Amino acid sequence: MKHLPLSALLFALAACASQPAAAPAGPEPETAAGQPEPVAVQEGDPNKWLEDVYDPKALEWVDEQNARTFKALTETTLFTELDKEATAILTSKDRIPEPELIGDEVYNFWQDAAHVRGVWRRSDAASFNAGTPAWETVLDVDALSEAEGENWVYEGARCYGAPSDRCMVELSRGGTDSSVFREFSLKNKAFVEGGFVVPEAKSNVSWLDQDTLLVGTDWGEGALTQAGYARDIRVWHRGEPLSAATSVFEGDVEDTQVSPVLYRTDTENFAFLIRARQDWNRTDLYRIEGGNAVLMDVPEKSSPQGVVGQDLVLTLEQDWDDEGFTFRSGDIVAVPLGGGAARLVFRPLSNEAVTHVALTKTGILLSLLEDVKGRLVMLRPGEEGWTAHSLPVPDNGTVKIVAASNSKSDAYVTYESFTQPNTLYRLESGTTLQEVTRLPALYDASDVKVEQRWATSADGTKIPYFLVGKADVLARGNAPAIEYGYGGFLIPILPVYYEDPGRPQHGALAGRMWISRGGVLAIANLRGGGEYGPRWHDAALHENRQKAFDDYYAVAEDMIASGVTSSDKLGALGRSNGGLLLGVALTQRPDLYHALDIGVPLFDMLDFTELGAGASWVGEYGDPRVPAERAYIEKYSPYQNLDPAADYPEVLIYTSTQDDRVHPGHARKAAARLEAYGKPVLYYENKEGGHGGTANQDQLAFRTALEYAYFIRRLMPDLSEEGEAGAAREN
Repeated sequence: MKHLPLSALLFALAACASQPAAAPAGPEPETAAGQPEPVAVQEGDPNKWLEDVYDPKALEWVDEQNARTFKALTETTLFTELDKEATAILTSKDRIPEPELIGDEVYNFWQDAAHVRGVWRRSDAASFNAGTPAWETVLDVDALSEAEGENWVYEGARCYGAPSDRCMVELSRGGTDSSVFREFSLKNKAFVEGGFVVPEAKSNVSWLDQDTLLVGTDWGEGALTQAGYARDIRVWHRGEPLSAATSVFEGDVEDTQVSPVLYRTDTENFAFLIRARQDWNRTDLYRIEGGNAVLMDVPEKSSPQGVVGQDLVLTLEQDWDDEGFTFRSGDIVAVPLGGGAARLVFRPLSNEAVTHVALTKTGILLSLLEDVKGRLVMLRPGEEGWTAHSLPVPDNGTVKIVAASNSKSDAYVTYESFTQPNTLYRLESGTTLQEVTRLPALYDASDVKVEQRWATSADGTKIPYFLVGKADVLARGNAPAIEYGYGGFLIPILPVYYEDPGRPQHGALAGRMWISRGGVLAIANLRGGGEYGPRWHDAALHENRQKAFDDYYAVAEDMIASGVTSSDKLGALGRSNGGLLLGVALTQRPDLYHALDIGVPLFDMLDFTELGAGASWVGEYGDPRVPAERAYIEKYSPYQNLDPAADYPEVLIYTSTQDDRVHPGHARKAAARLEAYGKPVLYYENKEGGHGGTANQDQLAFRTALEYAYFIRRLMPDLSEEGEAGAAREN
């Protein structure tokens, strides 16, 4: 599968959707020698105490805020209905089990009402491909948590592959980014007694061979980067204590992190180290040879994808001149590991972007975006180079490669759109797509219309966005509407029906909880994201960040001008970097929005390098400790730009106590300052869940219901009043 840019690894949702239960907050990082002084830290900030995550006074404040928010949003029959709807979708047994290929079997991690923390399970490939998988439980995380008295959250497994049956299973406490790695036997379905164990930390772990690991972890004082990630990679042999591991490479304190990765072919293992500089999207790539880390001559802005024969496959995020040939940002290239000129493998068109890369036995499988709509392409080698073959998939949706292996000819891909449920396909021998299973409809989309429109940003750039709503609602106009945006870290925002972790903007949840009630959803494809590849991302970096904000406002203004909605019926939705986007929208354009749902946000941009993993994002935003960069950051930093004299709509802000990526102090201080200014604010903080904000599907359903209850309260007051009246009658 594709090795994502460090954006996705360090920030995303995605991720999203990962941490210790009630560990005390660590000290703020010291200023490293030669680093800029944290001149942006404000000595007079009256809300600084809220940055002390587990301080009893701060937690008491959180409890008081939660109680007030619950009283405002949950004590209605409407909320009960919303919670049931979200739970039904998020715990549905009809969801597609996304496969993972390990050996000759298909693995899957699954959560539902009976498995709150989840089970890691496997099936033989034949029954899985027939749509009737014969599941065998490999690891029951609920049972493990109960037996060990822990709140384990499964974060994945790093498996060596044949002939070994060993994996390093990653578990976090409550969903934080800090996790424990424990060696696991697939054959015995048990942790290995006396096997490899890496204690809780923000660690990077990779196999070197079946008896050796490459480990980056917290080795002690001074061992981490200023962002809190590993920088010292050591070789750990089986049978030795972790303390005996020997260093193969040590990065600088100023780096973001150093990560090991292993690529295996039929004949050889290739181990590499990826050193992310302080500017996260600039990396140094080292190959491990003979116990040494050897720097490779490849562009700083590139991402390794795997090895084919003796060639390293890279995606480029910058132009590159190599031996007389100019490669372009967005290209896929093959770099001979034995020396020689790089060769072009694939070049996307100007309206295309590569989103996933997977190496298979028959070629390189790509998923592409063409004006933010998915395509699937197989690249095959030949005497004249690589040739591209398009594979037939439905139009106007999202194509995702979910499982592939360079030792197998088959792969699995999914297709979905805002209105069409996910369909899982098996790609046989790289040529033929066979449907394996299809998610049944989770809401009635028969009368739902999807349009792609284009808004014009402040500098004249055309910004695409999707509009989703019932056909008659769109035709009538002036409807309650929610605009979702992100605009950062090279992450594209795509037409999605359902994926884990579920989000309010996904088609199934939005369709059932919002669109079916007469609402409209807009998905804005802002600069800073990856919808058009690296150039789209680069356009909104550092001093150009305002362009992403302007793009967001342009979509809102286009919706209002075209009669889709009006400012008193328009809401905004965003989380993480998208939470920053909404914080800026609150301070710069409160006239556009009547509701803002701000999730796990960055908010105090003059102090973000001192909070959580913030120091790892200076490559995206700039560094507030550098006066010249602080000058443009302070122009938009929401916390400093809140105005006691301004007229703000009521906002909902949420976070997690255990978010050790985007520090909960951002959200806490935002709510506290708004409250001190006498502005309407609702605040919710879940006590676990990491940056994802929740640790299981039940918690996610509750928060999703909370968010839609808020939007209905603000944008559909008639429905909200009916729910309140129903609750009053029940009482």
